[in-house]
Amino acid sequence: MKSKQPFFLAICITIIFSSLFPSNSFATSWVHNFVVWDDYIYVMVDEYVTDVEKKIGSVTKYSDMDSLTGNFSNIYKKGTKYYSIKGISTNEAIAVEEEGGIYRKAIREGEYEPNKSKFLGLRWSSILGSLFILFILFLPIYHMEKKMKR
Repeated sequence: MKSKQPFFLAICITIIFSSLFPSNSFATSWVHNFVVWDDYIYVMVDEYVTDVEKKIGSVTKYSDMDSLTGNFSNIYKKGTKYYSIKGISTNEAIAVEEEGGIYRKAIREGEYEPNKSKFLGLRWSSILGSLFILFILFLPIYHMEKKMKR
């Protein structure tokens, strides 16, 4: 029964260290400000339009840290409206309503696929980090126990 105590102690220490020192290195760093509409990413440009046609959608989720699904944005809050632009296909660009009733142009860049593996990667890196710490802590205990048995 004594041989299980060092292993249990190492697990407890690993859990405590993991809780005390959480990793913030997995925050997303965005290259552009954007909105997602209809599974496509639209990058915001410094151009404003006045000829908007009809409302086509709105931001359903906002985050400046995580990739999300749906009509997601890393700059506009939930509820911000999207519009089609007169004479321009939504395959090319859309307008995003900003405060004061002005419309900023967003150029379609391509299909949007949220980084689903990010969460899996975070989970695996946490597990591997904990196992590494556990190994480092357990190795000296294992060697001490081995010496004591001789």
